[in-house]
Amino acid sequence: MSENIFILENLNCANCASKIEAKINKLPQTESAVFTFTTKRLVVTSTLNTQELAEIIQKTCDSVEDGVIVKPVNAANHIHNNSHSNTEENHSHGHNHSENSVKNDIITIVTGAVLFIIALILEHFLTLSVNIPSIAAYILAYLVLGSEILIKSGKNILKGQLFDENFLMSIATLGAFAIQQFPEAVGVMLFFRIGELFEEIAVEKSRKSIMEAVDLRPETVRVAVGDEIKELPAEYAKVGDIIVVRPGDRIPLDGTVTEGESTIDTSALTGESIPVSIKKGMSVMSGCVNTSNLIRIRVDKPLSESMVTKILSAIENASAGKPKIDNFITRFARIYTPVVVAVAFITAFVIPLLSHQEFMPWIYTALSFLVMSCPCALVLSVPLAFFSGIGAGSKKGILFKDGLSMEALAKVKAVVMDKTGTLTKGSFEVQNVTAIKGSEQELISLCASCEQESTHPIALSIVGYAKALKAYMRKAESIKEISGKGIEAVIDGKKVLCGNKALMNDFGIDISLYDESIYGTHVLVSADREYIGCIVISDTIKPDAVNAVKRLKSQRIFTAMLTGDNLKSAQNTSNQLEVDEVHAGLMPQDKLSELKKIREKQGSVMFIGDGINDAIVLAGADVGAAMGSGADAAIEAADVVFMNSDTESIPKAIEIAQTTTKISGQNIVFAIAVKIIVMILGITGIYSSMWLAVFADTGVAMLCIINSVRILFQYRKTPK
Repeated sequence: MSENIFILENLNCANCASKIEAKINKLPQTESAVFTFTTKRLVVTSTLNTQELAEIIQKTCDSVEDGVIVKPVNAANHIHNNSHSNTEENHSHGHNHSENSVKNDIITIVTGAVLFIIALILEHFLTLSVNIPSIAAYILAYLVLGSEILIKSGKNILKGQLFDENFLMSIATLGAFAIQQFPEAVGVMLFFRIGELFEEIAVEKSRKSIMEAVDLRPETVRVAVGDEIKELPAEYAKVGDIIVVRPGDRIPLDGTVTEGESTIDTSALTGESIPVSIKKGMSVMSGCVNTSNLIRIRVDKPLSESMVTKILSAIENASAGKPKIDNFITRFARIYTPVVVAVAFITAFVIPLLSHQEFMPWIYTALSFLVMSCPCALVLSVPLAFFSGIGAGSKKGILFKDGLSMEALAKVKAVVMDKTGTLTKGSFEVQNVTAIKGSEQELISLCASCEQESTHPIALSIVGYAKALKAYMRKAESIKEISGKGIEAVIDGKKVLCGNKALMNDFGIDISLYDESIYGTHVLVSADREYIGCIVISDTIKPDAVNAVKRLKSQRIFTAMLTGDNLKSAQNTSNQLEVDEVHAGLMPQDKLSELKKIREKQGSVMFIGDGINDAIVLAGADVGAAMGSGADAAIEAADVVFMNSDTESIPKAIEIAQTTTKISGQNIVFAIAVKIIVMILGITGIYSSMWLAVFADTGVAMLCIINSVRILFQYRKTPK
């Protein structure tokens, strides 16, 4: 089995797309097929090679919709759209085709509208028993507007496609001609074509808007080779290459700064508008813009694994995990059209026969039902809503893996978080300095002198703090590390001890003045057997964590913290954040057990972590989320990734997911309700109109599209 990707051009009917996907899924050589209408991408897992599969898919498309072009996307293209030259060619071709199609449609609609107006004028001013000039004008206008639909309808009849929109629209309008409702027939076809045109433009605009918002992939990179700078396609850059990024350039690949200091704009990835300072040794993500000085970056990940590709892949494959509501609508659409056609038949013939009424009014009502019998508004509105929601999330630094993840997140009742790296920064910092003898500066200087050769996180934090204070650090005459306890050193002839309480006790140091009530990791310091002070170090809570937990509670979501840290440390963090429940000293399997218990009590659970050891819990949660600064294993196992590593992204992600599912639900209720109301009005004889039926079809589709796309603009405008 291999995965193949295809672009299906000229496929503008969401219902037809659904039929094509269903047919490909039924092929014996196919394991799965997922078509994303908003990106025109078809992903097929099959035993066939690409060429054989492309031929079968082309035949399948031809059997459903005329004029669809199947274009295979090769492996390189999956990373970077078929190399840069081909990308531009494909985009240019697609863009030109779309423009030409819209221009031709506009010319057709304007010509048909002019002829329609002429026909109306002739009908109004010519008082003839049989107004042949007016009828001729109506027929000519109808042929201009509807010839393409009539031809497609004829072809589809030969293929056995009786319930497609072209056939049903043809029957409805020709039926109107048959009962001499000439203005209705032409007018309905005119407004149907206008609605289809607006629908196509709206989908294309929304697709373009979202893809432009997230397509941050670089075309080329400037690679340093000796003293030369070579410009190469981005996919040719290898791990370890040194790339040069000029001021104003977008960082092309994930890497580490090797030379230079600058500020970068991370708003495209994280939604954060404040520039971030970077210097040698710091990691940077692709997609950010270098705003100040020239820097050199060592490539840590190739283009296929860099953040910009992950973002784009998530958007392009937004329907890979289709939400349950989408699957429901797909199944509903298969029975909707036959049911409406059956109702139309009953309305046209059964009702007048049983009620002994005239056939013509009921036939007219039945024809109006046929006009709105295509479920395009339903089939299109749900995936477009999720597509827009995923795009909106990416602008806020939130990467949803697929629609199914977003739908699951909207139903979450409890949020369970790891402590280190999720609620806290994951880095030790000096929180308190207590000097018993001498100054705090001298205490820091002496301790940092002992610790400057160590790579332990606690030692690094003390040395970093000393450097920030510009404290003088002396070279130790001798250093001895005592495992699990601390350091024994000789500095300027003094015997210095830096370590925990056990170290002091081992050397018989009097620490009666030591205050151990302060929370954190304590480093006690003595000089020449005299206790001189204590430095307290701890992991700091993220600045936005308190507000994030408050927002979760305002969303009526239960909060819990699971950590491998000791209970005292966990409780201190929990108390500051006011988390509902805390469990400490847990191994990965213990975290999973506790998560299951919370699920039993509260319902659907989301877990957020960032370590390799969190991968098992992420996979076991209803929704797994990872911080972008975390381990690759955690990111790969997660359903949602917070690229900015901000805790406030957690409630924001839930809000976006809930808004998206709410809007998709609104679209479904609105589309079905309008169609049912129009049918009830017609069947009860209160009001029957083919014009109203056109609104129930293309008009409703347009409103659903607009409603879906507003998610993108709503979260683009709101502050982070």
